[in-house]
Amino acid sequence: MTAKFSTAAACAAALTLFATAAMAGAGDYAFEPKTPEMKKGDDVTVAIRLTHKTTGKPVEGAVIFKSRVDMAPDNMADMVSPVTALPSPEPGVYAFKTDLPMAGRYQITLSAKVQGEPETVTGKVIVKAFK
Repeated sequence: MTAKFSTAAACAAALTLFATAAMAGAGDYAFEPKTPEMKKGDDVTVAIRLTHKTTGKPVEGAVIFKSRVDMAPDNMADMVSPVTALPSPEPGVYAFKTDLPMAGRYQITLSAKVQGEPETVTGKVIVKAFK
């Protein structure tokens, strides 16, 4: 009887671990600005940190395949700036060169593939440009 109970308990524990791993997804990651405010201008470098929410650790090696910078937070979504990826300045930080031509709030929308994650990780980050 004890052997059957131990086997059942081991199976239950394994299923729980499997279910937890299966429930992990793109929502377990967060993009956040390294510097939320910066001076307006052309060729501004914006650094975005990608972290795993549960552990708080930076996520290295993600492939950012889509990026957009616009002024949607200030009701000017049509005001789009060009974005160019730059080399990563530190683990889990992804840098971009863009134009922030006027003071205000800018939304940076990113889509990334994270190693071992089947879903696309997407996020929107807001930064503020000042004079």
